[in-house]
Amino acid sequence: MALRALSSRLSAVPHHHVSLTRLRCPQRQWTLSPRFFSAEAVSHPSNLVQVYISRSTDPYLNLSIEHFLLQKSHPDSVVLLLYTNRPCIVIGRNQNPWVEVNLGLINQGGILRRLREGLESSAKGNENAVVNTRDVDKGQKRPVESGNDTDDDVLLVRRRSGGGTVFHDAGNVNYSVICPPALFDRNKHAEMVVRALQGLNKIPHGVRVNERHDIVLDVSSKVPAHNDPHSSDARINSNEVQTFKISGSAYKLTRTRSLHHGTCLLSSPHLLFLSKLLRSPAAPYIKARGVESVRSPVRNVGVSNAEFEDAVVAEFRAMYEDARAQSEETKEIEVEILDASDVEDIPEVRAGVAELRSRDWVYAQTPQFTFSSHPTAEDPRPRPDLPADLLSSFFPTSTNSVEATKPGLHMTVRHAEITDVVVPSTDSSSSDLAESLKGRHLHHIDDWRTYVGGRNESMGRWLNHLFGVGR
Repeated sequence: MALRALSSRLSAVPHHHVSLTRLRCPQRQWTLSPRFFSAEAVSHPSNLVQVYISRSTDPYLNLSIEHFLLQKSHPDSVVLLLYTNRPCIVIGRNQNPWVEVNLGLINQGGILRRLREGLESSAKGNENAVVNTRDVDKGQKRPVESGNDTDDDVLLVRRRSGGGTVFHDAGNVNYSVICPPALFDRNKHAEMVVRALQGLNKIPHGVRVNERHDIVLDVSSKVPAHNDPHSSDARINSNEVQTFKISGSAYKLTRTRSLHHGTCLLSSPHLLFLSKLLRSPAAPYIKARGVESVRSPVRNVGVSNAEFEDAVVAEFRAMYEDARAQSEETKEIEVEILDASDVEDIPEVRAGVAELRSRDWVYAQTPQFTFSSHPTAEDPRPRPDLPADLLSSFFPTSTNSVEATKPGLHMTVRHAEITDVVVPSTDSSSSDLAESLKGRHLHHIDDWRTYVGGRNESMGRWLNHLFGVGR
């Protein structure tokens, strides 16, 4: 019996009727525990090995449960949390959303449905096109298509840990391990996940932890990659061994606790859309502080969420059952299934959700960056060609020369606030434009045309495109 099935049984029973009951899973060596989730329970000194599986798909809630466990669990305890989020893009604590994400796409309601429809239309006209993503993972459960656009929206979330940008959906299970600093190692729990995958005996490829602490698959196949339904990169010819990332990691370290959390791509139907969603049109113009993601071809493992959850719980139990035996009479590890109703009224969790949902958290935490329409001494990279209809009074003809006679539009942005603007021109309108932009917060601008003025309509449209607003 899968944990998923047992959790459904638990959720169907009124909580007060099962709060003192333990239901044993006959095919496993652990116990499902429906006891109340609280600060007192997770911090109790006898509760040294804890396992939780959240059945909420709300990324704000799941990340807040994780933060609650980091703050409240006993300093000597080890904690495993597994959860699966609805479609969302999660950026690291020190990342720049205007660099990492195509905000213009994810700000569109039902964007995943639109991308699927576009792919289907393209496939109908090209027999060599990549297969329909609804059929990407044969035998895997497809996302629910209820006709409600919100099911296909993509949320933008900033987590509290470092690291790069990742995409979550129903085919991507997230694992989080919290432990004392003395037990922390960047590879330790990634290797736990590798052993869990290897133990499933369903993966015909080499799985390992690489030098960046990511989990990767080494794939050798004679099938061209554009016919490989698991791969996100149709350009790779897989006649040779190719390496695909299936799991990335991030960390948060405090004086008394260490957090390692990661993703695992199991059966995502959206891999073919990642390059569109994670490629910002503004990135070529931005020189950013903070962390930029390292892009790698990714691939699904091809196992179910329930299989992965069971395997990871078993490996976690094998690692820490001795600590359990020393602290309690039984060696059985209790697996606590969490629904939203179990945790959303906990004050710390509720406050965490409110913070993560805040646009100021998502955007205003961004480290300082500069935006330049043309190369500068500090950022000499060539820029993409500008739209032909941009006013020449503000933009020099060449976008690829640091020696351009007019440096174009230049902005310094700190915590999403425009602190300095340069719009070179001799007439008074440029000064007015600079003043209208200075002090504005990027995430408060819903249409740049409002601020640049009717005379600069083309500039406003261009900035709307880069920053993903103004529809």
